[in-house]
Amino acid sequence: MNVIVELEKPLVELETKIAGLKKLNETQRVDFSAEIAALEEKARQLKLEIFGNPTPWQRVHLARHPKRPLAMDYISALDGFTELHGDRGFRDDPAVVAGYAYLDDLPIFVIGEQKGRDTKDNLYRNFGMPHPEGYRKAQRIMRLAEKFRRPLVTFIDTPGAYPGIGAEERGQSEAIAASLKVLAGLRTPVIVNITGEGGSGGALAIGIGDHIIMLQHSIYSVASPEAAASILWRDASRAEEAAQRLRLTSDELFEFGIVDEVIPEPLGGAHQDPQRVIHDTLAADKQALRKLLRLSQEALVDRRYEKFRRIGAHVELVHDTAAR
Repeated sequence: MNVIVELEKPLVELETKIAGLKKLNETQRVDFSAEIAALEEKARQLKLEIFGNPTPWQRVHLARHPKRPLAMDYISALDGFTELHGDRGFRDDPAVVAGYAYLDDLPIFVIGEQKGRDTKDNLYRNFGMPHPEGYRKAQRIMRLAEKFRRPLVTFIDTPGAYPGIGAEERGQSEAIAASLKVLAGLRTPVIVNITGEGGSGGALAIGIGDHIIMLQHSIYSVASPEAAASILWRDASRAEEAAQRLRLTSDELFEFGIVDEVIPEPLGGAHQDPQRVIHDTLAADKQALRKLLRLSQEALVDRRYEKFRRIGAHVELVHDTAAR
């Protein structure tokens, strides 16, 4: 059960009532303007109460909201998208969408992890959990981006790589590791967008980039809260506590230097105004690419190397016992 969907129910009912009164206002002679204004103010206050300061656990559910923009929503907003299929080894993986397009007038290659909107679509997309052939398809696109000297833009939204027996038999961990290796040395600019869930190695496999952008209520973590709770305490019901301890929110990750930019979301989440969020995200991508395209290939790779070397840097405090 999505916590946010449950919290939203009174708000949805109120907004439905407002829409009904507005319709009556247009068709009837009675003026409902005062009632509409009062209900809109009540809806605004309710939205502030629900979403004004969401907890990490609530942000997890905002990132999983069924109406949140998906990878294909961002990719479809690009010009001239042409999808490329298959890993040239086993099959096509619908959980990974890839191809080439134009960001305004700039030719780019794109990779996105795609969930479904309904049960049928989610089964087809495997709930956004890629198989190894999905990552091998992604590697093919990465190499094409380098070959044709085009920037690569990725969209992360996955609970994690698919952990099934078949995926493991076909080399899931090797496929993720190979993706990391290809991205780390790719001699073309790489922009990463974390738009929903960023779960474990399934997200990191397309997450090594020169500029990492994260939506305000998306999450990025070494494991999902449920998986972390099961591993740490053998109790998945402690997922809310795990979400607090994983430090998976955008503001914390920006503070740690793991993400470079946070895109604000409308009050209530990206699904409240998806077109605005998509526009802001692609505008941020374009601005970041303008700066990165000025760098030489060697400077780009060196900069990326240093960027990820800094993550996890630590300082050792040595106590001088002889001075006591």
